Amino acid sequence: MKIGILTSGGDTPGMNAVIWGVFKRASQLGHELYGIRDGWKGLMENDILKLDYDMVKDILPIGGTILGSSRTNPFKREDGVEKIKKTIETNGFDAVIAIGGDDTLGVARKLYDLGLPFVGVPKTIDNDLDATDYTFGFNTAVTIATEALDRLTTTAKSHHRTIVVEIMGRHAGWITLYAGIAGGAHAILIPELPMPMEKVAEIIKKRYESGERWALVAVSEGFEFVEENPDDNEIEKDEFGHVRLEKRGVAQRVAEYLNKKAGIETRHVVLGHVQRGGSPTAYDRVLSVRFGILATELVNNREFGYFPSLQGTKIIKRPLKDAVDHLKVVDEDHIKIAKIIMGIE
Repeated sequence: MKIGILTSGGDTPGMNAVIWGVFKRASQLGHELYGIRDGWKGLMENDILKLDYDMVKDILPIGGTILGSSRTNPFKREDGVEKIKKTIETNGFDAVIAIGGDDTLGVARKLYDLGLPFVGVPKTIDNDLDATDYTFGFNTAVTIATEALDRLTTTAKSHHRTIVVEIMGRHAGWITLYAGIAGGAHAILIPELPMPMEKVAEIIKKRYESGERWALVAVSEGFEFVEENPDDNEIEKDEFGHVRLEKRGVAQRVAEYLNKKAGIETRHVVLGHVQRGGSPTAYDRVLSVRFGILATELVNNREFGYFPSLQGTKIIKRPLKDAVDHLKVVDEDHIKIAKIIMGIE
């Protein structure tokens, strides 16, 4: 079989480990593997290269993706789907493995519904894909964010100030919650738990009143201010309809409020792309390889329209629709933990 493989959406630690796992299993099964550059863009433009042992032998521990990525939506491009069909036919691909998050797997599902041979692999540092306990990249992002909080703790203590740390998480606050717990944050602000800024200030003031002279606030980039109702027409979005959150500056605004309205000396830090760069943790490497192996076996068995899913300690197959029908947001049990930490439960 001739198998194409692409990586799409935000780069995530573990993408290369998936490619390595796919190549390893595909070679054992007698299949050829072809890399598609820059995600759906490369599949539309027929930007293909054959992968060999020398290209992949050392990539397992390396972050990012050797194939490149993009946030291209073929359903928003003129003749995008027809171009994909042509590329698959021209190269004689028996299947395509698409590594990506909800947008990528959503496209893969639509293409599968049109009769094309697609298998998905779930990736996102946000851990917001449904039908899998964890996605690869999440563990790495939490580890990086926790280390940042640990480091910022020492400077916050030294200068007797509050530091607001902005952590990735558009719709789901999993990274912020886990890193906030592990890093000892005193306020954990996530999209699933909107609150007025007065309440945030109250939480921090209470800490100062207890005799402490510093605090850490972990805030998701997608945290909503109760006081706001933004004009949707003025918000810049990408091809998948996602707001460009870098324009919002949520950490800066929280810090400004605490400084000006609450009288608490506050600084802010935006972790940004640091969270998804660099080498994946050992956990994410293992999970990625396991995903890659099952994805290859699904292709080998011509079981298209599925993706590998972590359920407990097992990797099983699930239909693509299960991954994208619902967003996996922070549940009530986890929200309760955040409330207890902030003293508002």
